[in-house]
Amino acid sequence: MNTKGNTVLITGGSAGIGLALAQTLQAAGNQVIITGRDATRLEQAAAGTPGLIPMICDVTRDAQVKALVHTLQKDYPQLNMLINNAGRAHAYALSASAQAIDKAADEMLTNYLAILQLTEYLLPMLQRQPEAAIVNVSSITALVPFVAVPTYAASKAALHSYTQSLRVSVAPVRVFELMPPMVNTDFSRDIGGEKGIPPQQVADGFMQALANDEYEIHIGQTRDVWQLLQSTSPAHALQAVNAGNR
Repeated sequence: MNTKGNTVLITGGSAGIGLALAQTLQAAGNQVIITGRDATRLEQAAAGTPGLIPMICDVTRDAQVKALVHTLQKDYPQLNMLINNAGRAHAYALSASAQAIDKAADEMLTNYLAILQLTEYLLPMLQRQPEAAIVNVSSITALVPFVAVPTYAASKAALHSYTQSLRVSVAPVRVFELMPPMVNTDFSRDIGGEKGIPPQQVADGFMQALANDEYEIHIGQTRDVWQLLQSTSPAHALQAVNAGNR
């Protein structure tokens, strides 16, 4: 996949991994549109990186998503890359009083169902382009659950399965899955995110994989866990990811 000359939409692009991806893609010679729910933070991100195009959109609200798609069809018909990055996570322990159903519903809506919807809306545009890509940002927890975010991990496992099906279904549109480990962002603060890798490391790994058509992108510890799954057993991988959380 070409790493420059693309028109890219990144959901959740105002901070963290999304902003690092946006800045890196723009620096490489791409036109980048970022979305977010918080108008102030979105405008600050765009002001800090001149050239980024901010568009307010909550991907869980159908009316806002349809308005976004309409604007893209009208003003950016050349859109050829969708990066589904917006996400939600609740840090808690499963228990009889956890109210997991409410937390899981919130996470599944943002991390899985909203991605299905936006992808379906934009697929006709992408399929008209000479070269196009969909990038779903999942997680190390798509491979092995992390008990500190149990239903977030389940939502990413669902996204992982969907991404594999999508890859087969919509070719020649390329479908990538970006699978970072713990990343040091505000998003991961409640689960020790300060110990994670910097967002720029994720963006750099993505750019290299994009250029090489490496569709399942294992960053940092995710690569180690994937190799552990291939060489030993899921039980050992589960223990390795959750060491210190028992």
